Amino acid sequence: MPFVLSLDEGTTSARAALYNEKGERVGMHSVPFECLYPHPGWVEQDATAIWRAQMDAASAVLLQQQISPSDIVACGITNQRETTVVWDRKTGQPIAPAIVWQCRRTADFCGELARSSSAGMIQDKTGLVIDAYFSGSKIRWILDHVPDAHQKARDGEILFGNIDTWLIWKLTGGAVHVTDYSNASRTMLMDLATGEWDDELLRIFGIPRAILPAIVPSSGRVGMITADLLGAEIPISGIAGDQQAALAGQACFRPGLSKNTYGTGCFALTHAGARQPRSANRLLGTRAASLDATPQFAVEGSVFIAGAVVQWLRDSLGLISTAAESEAIAASVPDTGGVHVVPAFVGLGAPYWDSGARGLISGLTRSSGKAEIVRAALESIAFQSGELIEAMEADSGETITELRVDGGAAVNNFLMQFQADILGKPVVRPADVETTALGAAYLAGIAENVWSGAAEVESFWRVERRFEPRMPASVRRARMDAWKAAVSRAR
Repeated sequence: MPFVLSLDEGTTSARAALYNEKGERVGMHSVPFECLYPHPGWVEQDATAIWRAQMDAASAVLLQQQISPSDIVACGITNQRETTVVWDRKTGQPIAPAIVWQCRRTADFCGELARSSSAGMIQDKTGLVIDAYFSGSKIRWILDHVPDAHQKARDGEILFGNIDTWLIWKLTGGAVHVTDYSNASRTMLMDLATGEWDDELLRIFGIPRAILPAIVPSSGRVGMITADLLGAEIPISGIAGDQQAALAGQACFRPGLSKNTYGTGCFALTHAGARQPRSANRLLGTRAASLDATPQFAVEGSVFIAGAVVQWLRDSLGLISTAAESEAIAASVPDTGGVHVVPAFVGLGAPYWDSGARGLISGLTRSSGKAEIVRAALESIAFQSGELIEAMEADSGETITELRVDGGAAVNNFLMQFQADILGKPVVRPADVETTALGAAYLAGIAENVWSGAAEVESFWRVERRFEPRMPASVRRARMDAWKAAVSRAR
């Protein structure tokens, strides 16, 4: 039986999953790695540690499932987007720590850029709100702060990549330096309409073209994993940023289909088809994963802190011992007693894009306790997602009839029911919530003819549970108004 390997490199762990020809996951292994916080608002990672974790995960899943590398006919790669790596072409060593998508060190530069005469042009070309979230300002920061980096970049001695590019370069022994449209559209350096690096944008950010990878479709063979790494040469045939991969994994290949991924952050995407979206509500226009060179677009809303607030409850406050424990604790009280947690630890994403906002807990009284705070933290994930869906509907003029969900926090039944209640829409959880890895597998498997195309993989999608809204509309509106008041205090 042929198998497809998916390498799913996230913000806190690197995972490897195996899928059979029916699209069923037969094995998965995860290896965690560290995020570093050297200054307030700064977030870094060791790109070499990410590479080692990803290889350890891939080797472990093959060993656990007793599958020969020669039986793997395709590999798909999906990754935390925007996280920026710059490395030496000859040595293969990063010249600085990777700057993570959450990092706010370039917020001042982006603020100046947003006030400049170029701001409108940048947003029109890229579909993005000018923000430190994206890769362009992160690349510039590295070039500015590493000695001789600008000259080495001009001479082609150093290379840039988001994590997909970094992994592919390492997997192919330095033979292939590419990214796909979905990841390139998150750099603030690509013209969204043409799918090409833009000279005007490169000039504004001061980034030489020689440092950039080639841009390729999300589905199609780009190179081979060298045999010394996993025991056999394996085609790399699928690439997509994690959220676009999840959109594919949820079988959202047609306009109007929507999903929300509950990971470290929260990311809602609606497929827009071949029409380039333009948002009036500070959402993002981005490239969806494509099966060929034909442009496919999506509208996206990004929440910076979602599942990460649960980690904070566990690791920083000690209110819970495991993430799973939060569900029962939240359900142990009828409500939060007016408590709100606004987890603006690194500012606020869509629709606010406020890098100066900071987290707070509001509405505390003497009767407030652990359960109320835990519940308010979980509710904050649903409130933030609710604002994204409101903005998406306002942009499109269409009603989203149901929300497909995935990601680690999607297994929390309390959260999913509250999400349905606060949206006033059904929330649908698939049988396999690891849709990011699944989407990368689909893209790779279609390229290598494991599956015939989008229609076949759509047939694999199965519902595990459907959450119907139960909250009265008047209560829903009051709860959202109270949430927005809490957000205004955080700003």
